[in-house]
Amino acid sequence: MAWDRIHPRLTTRSAWIDHDGELPLIEGTLIRLQVDHLPGGGDPLPVWLWSSRTGMTGEDVDLRWQAFLRRFDLEHTFRLAKQTLGWTRPKLRTPEAADRWTWLVITAHTQLRLGRPLVEDLRRPWERPAEPARLTPARVRRGFRNLRATLPCPARAPKLTRPGPGSAWLQEPTARHPLRRGQNRQTPREHH
Repeated sequence: MAWDRIHPRLTTRSAWIDHDGELPLIEGTLIRLQVDHLPGGGDPLPVWLWSSRTGMTGEDVDLRWQAFLRRFDLEHTFRLAKQTLGWTRPKLRTPEAADRWTWLVITAHTQLRLGRPLVEDLRRPWERPAEPARLTPARVRRGFRNLRATLPCPARAPKLTRPGPGSAWLQEPTARHPLRRGQNRQTPREHH
């Protein structure tokens, strides 16, 4: 449900603290989201969204509320990148190093997304079971440690060859001379 060209009056002057006179009227579209039920069984309250665009079609309104819901995915992605993958942990000195580190974190996140069907759900006691296609990257990361043993090795097995010339067991043993009595002893230093 959406209302177009609603003119709410500003009730506080926080952004307009230095403005003299009447506060301005702001045009926009007010969108009300109402769900039938919540997963926990609580009483669903409406969510009010506001857009500065006027004259929106039904498709425009749908795009706005879907973008609002999508922001939760983005917030959790940033939290995973920062807390779990260590995006903000290193103290990088150059913008180029920060760019490289960001691409590494993005690569790790992509691998976690691609690895979803390969891992088991190692959930914590308070978490509900999830289908393999619905595992979050954090839950995939938990199961990743068990995945490595099941993956094929992309490298060939090493060939058995003779060691190179620098190998210690091919060299001639060095001659050892017995120590004379007292030769290995060091004299204690005198303290002055």
